[in-house]
Amino acid sequence: MTADPVKLSVPQEAPAVSGGADYRQLPHNAEVEQALLGALLVDNRGLEKVSEYLKPAHFYNAVHGRIYDAIVKFVDRGQDASPITLKSYFEKDGDLAHVGGGQYLADLAANVISVVNVADYGRTVYDLHLRRALIALGEDVVNDAFDHNIDSAAGEQIEAAEKRLFDLATAGDYKKGFVPFKESLTNAIRHAEKAYQNEGRITGITTGLIDLDKKLGGLQNSDLVILAGRPAMGKSALATNIALSAARAYLESHGREGAVVGLFSLEMSAEQLATRILADLTSVPSDKIQRGEVKDTDFNKFVEASDMLSRLPLYIDDTPGQTIGALRARARRLQRQNKLGLIVLDYIQLVQGSGRSSDANRVQEISEITRGLKTLAKELNVPVLALSQLSRQVENRDNKRPQLSDLRESGSIEQDADVVMFVYREEYYLQKEPARALEESEEKFNQRYADWQQRLKESHNLAECIIGKQRHGPTGTVKLLFEAEFTRFSNLENYGDAPPD
Repeated sequence: MTADPVKLSVPQEAPAVSGGADYRQLPHNAEVEQALLGALLVDNRGLEKVSEYLKPAHFYNAVHGRIYDAIVKFVDRGQDASPITLKSYFEKDGDLAHVGGGQYLADLAANVISVVNVADYGRTVYDLHLRRALIALGEDVVNDAFDHNIDSAAGEQIEAAEKRLFDLATAGDYKKGFVPFKESLTNAIRHAEKAYQNEGRITGITTGLIDLDKKLGGLQNSDLVILAGRPAMGKSALATNIALSAARAYLESHGREGAVVGLFSLEMSAEQLATRILADLTSVPSDKIQRGEVKDTDFNKFVEASDMLSRLPLYIDDTPGQTIGALRARARRLQRQNKLGLIVLDYIQLVQGSGRSSDANRVQEISEITRGLKTLAKELNVPVLALSQLSRQVENRDNKRPQLSDLRESGSIEQDADVVMFVYREEYYLQKEPARALEESEEKFNQRYADWQQRLKESHNLAECIIGKQRHGPTGTVKLLFEAEFTRFSNLENYGDAPPD
């Protein structure tokens, strides 16, 4: 049976707010605050039920907040927090003097009927705090909107308000905390059962590439996946292919293997991405689409592809120079509105940190960005596929296959990532070799040229996806088919046993 809170004289409270002719007080409940403090003074063990999320600032009455803070400090030091032990702590407190000083503490404890409702009292106090915070946030939004500050655009104000609102919604979530191992074990077994029942043997979001899915088990929720490569290797094309495959799988399998995809393209415009995707689906070279060198029959393909693409849950944001804070705000918004399941970012080095200093250390800024991406993946419980450039030191080696140390600002990227993959195309480098070989003798040149032709033939339209790091699976190399004219990566088994002449 729930006991009603007692009524005591209350120390001076915060002023009320007025709105025009109406006079309204901020939401609060002094009796509940008193009942909570009294219960805690009687039984300090009740603090375990509320201390994780309830803070002194959450009390409407500042004096109550200080009493709660004192209780927490005493208990943390292993001391008993009771009216007697706290009396000397507050005996010279002027704010308590007008209600009896230390006697007010004794009255709080004496009027407690039951201590079993501590959790309910704590949630009520916190809920009322949230309501007051919402009112303050609303007032700030209105005041900022009225203030015509040239350095604060309306869009930036919206993003700042969204961030504050989301932080308010997630901070102090008393539902979070320790999870019984039994529950975690049950979830792990369900995860394995899903993989067993799935024909593709994947538990995450499909990449659309069979061998890569086998290695990764799909893109896993809360993972930060880094896809890196040198320019012209095709990393943007591969990321776009993965995003398209995930969105198609969501549409075709009713969400079982795919996902609603949010693609942040900081390098290419949405129109350029659309052209690439159109070339992939219609097998019409993207450069010809851009120049208008298409046949009449190609437009039938465009119409058919457009009909399918228009239904895909694929959302593109091509705003350049975004900050990590803006990315988080927009991803949160998309998840609220459309159940976002996969984030793709092209690419990390084009994201701005939150530092306002122009001479900020870029390595530290990249560290902030990768930590923010990993936090976003865990917060929204979705995989984040982020592209990254590789340093030029790759070009100085004979073997140009990338490795973890080639990542720009590799310390933070490698540390924060759950999976690191590299795109490598040997054909790209082989095409440059004849020019370097012209200075050699004719006999040696002929031999090298024959070897070069053979290697070029074997590597034609082939790409490697090198998994250099994976927290929950093996590393290794997956070979893929890459058709540059269509900016398309696909499964190698569709290519045949040998590349064409």
